[in-house]
Amino acid sequence: MTEAAPVSRFGHVDLDDMPEDLRARIGAVAEKSGFVPNVFRALARRPAELRAFLDYHDALMNSDDGLSRAERELVVVATSGANHCTYCVVAHGAILRVRTKDPEIADRVATNPWGVELSERERAIVDLALIVATDSAALTEADLDAARDAGLTDEEIWDVGAITALFAMSNRLAHLTALRPNPEFFLMGRLPRG
Repeated sequence: MTEAAPVSRFGHVDLDDMPEDLRARIGAVAEKSGFVPNVFRALARRPAELRAFLDYHDALMNSDDGLSRAERELVVVATSGANHCTYCVVAHGAILRVRTKDPEIADRVATNPWGVELSERERAIVDLALIVATDSAALTEADLDAARDAGLTDEEIWDVGAITALFAMSNRLAHLTALRPNPEFFLMGRLPRG
């Protein structure tokens, strides 16, 4: 099957052509979602880097300590929106919609993370992510105190910073590779499952 547009300007690796360990790991994601996310297909051209990316991603995003999984996706969407990363906004916007059961939140956060109406806790999470994503050198104790005043623990503040940093890198790789979002992401969490 020929694709309408390339997955990446540097090509991609199909699941069957990935090293065995990555094929098993990515295959589990594909089995659950019904497709192989293009980020894995693009990054698989450098297997050692994909393994490192997946390990750090999973350590940050699959934890049940601290931030909720929906709050973790909120950080990704705010960071990716601020960095104008279409792939990550589309892919993680889908996950955010599913996790929050809110079909609009990802679009609102991605297009105007500074002005979107959020709970006090969500606002603190997004504000902290935006500082780290856009001007980390300007981060002050007052910024951290504002997050604490909104109820974030120091561990949750660390999570916001680490997730923002990982996805700032991911956003830049997506720009470098001209990574195209999978069509399946666009409707996820917008329509009832049928």
